[in-house]
Amino acid sequence: MLVMAIIILMSRTAYTGDLHIRAPEISSDTWLNSRPVRLQDLRGRVVLVEFWTLGCRNCRHVEPYIKGWYKQFHNAGLEVVSIHSPEFSYEREVENVRQYVSREAISYPVLIDNDFLNWERFNNRFWPTLYLIDKYGYIRFMKIGEGGYRVMEQYIRNLLEESG
Repeated sequence: MLVMAIIILMSRTAYTGDLHIRAPEISSDTWLNSRPVRLQDLRGRVVLVEFWTLGCRNCRHVEPYIKGWYKQFHNAGLEVVSIHSPEFSYEREVENVRQYVSREAISYPVLIDNDFLNWERFNNRFWPTLYLIDKYGYIRFMKIGEGGYRVMEQYIRNLLEESG
């Protein structure tokens, strides 16, 4: 898939911009902090999709930035959808994820992706990976791992300023 080709090309860089790839739809039977959300229903808003798992140190380091962006830009049109895809067996337990989300005061929607359906739809391969989706439903920026927070924030600002 095209997203996988981008990941391969990104092997020397942690992020890429200026993408224009239709975002796949997301789904799950289990959501925390929210009723089920569809990307289609979020058209007109900028969406940050985060793939993470609760045992990942790098994911924990990225988390304060995501919470900060959500707090700073939510009223301006940013939505965050956090997709929890487990690496280890204890991370598959929804109650463990629920406790983590509560303890860490994560307030945006968390999709439980134990079957890796959404992981595969995005052709994702790494924790954490962040995707910025524009108001029209296209992936415009992708970031793997830690760092590059100023660049990510600038992309958020730019996408929020685009007419939609």
